[in-house]
Amino acid sequence: MIKVLIADDIMILRQGLKAVLEQDGEIEVVALAENGKEAFEKSKVYKPDVVLMDMRMPDYDGAFGIQAIKEELPEVKVLVLTTFDDDETVHKAVLSGADGYILKEMEDEKVITSVKSVYGGISVFGDGVYKSILGRVSKDENKEDDVTSEYSFTERERDVLRLVAEGYDNKEIAAELFLAEGTVRNQVSKLLDKLSLKDRTQLAVYAVKHGLDM
Repeated sequence: MIKVLIADDIMILRQGLKAVLEQDGEIEVVALAENGKEAFEKSKVYKPDVVLMDMRMPDYDGAFGIQAIKEELPEVKVLVLTTFDDDETVHKAVLSGADGYILKEMEDEKVITSVKSVYGGISVFGDGVYKSILGRVSKDENKEDDVTSEYSFTERERDVLRLVAEGYDNKEIAAELFLAEGTVRNQVSKLLDKLSLKDRTQLAVYAVKHGLDM
């Protein structure tokens, strides 16, 4: 059973999302919160697997909630579900540590699928959101082309980058490349250090930007 906490400042939306998610027999909504601080406090109590987090909420917004949860409860996945897909809000969520970012206009079944994917370790970003992230990374990397061109990758590093870009988690990469899961975990960590990147999402975007996802 996947335990979910929903954080949204509009009560009818919290209740509606709860009803949508619990249509699926594998999901249980264990708590509701009206802002980021309450989401963090209730996460400590209810230990959800996934927090479904709105971004713009009064007093304590989604970014506050994401950061607080990730700092104290790093095993909890946070999936942003909001109406805003502007660059600033998306970037704020990603920098805070969000594991995914989808929009409220998404169909009910896709929201359920996104929750399950994030729970399984796969970062989920809507098309428009992904383009926003890619656009920002492209701008940043255009300033660093000379530095980036100096990087060279082994065949194994390229394989790992390709599979990360395709959304594979460590276990799936290990199975695909016939490696131990620990070896893959170390390889991903080394790539993050090598490229001075923060997380798998940035690694995936880097791979796509530089044609390493082919």
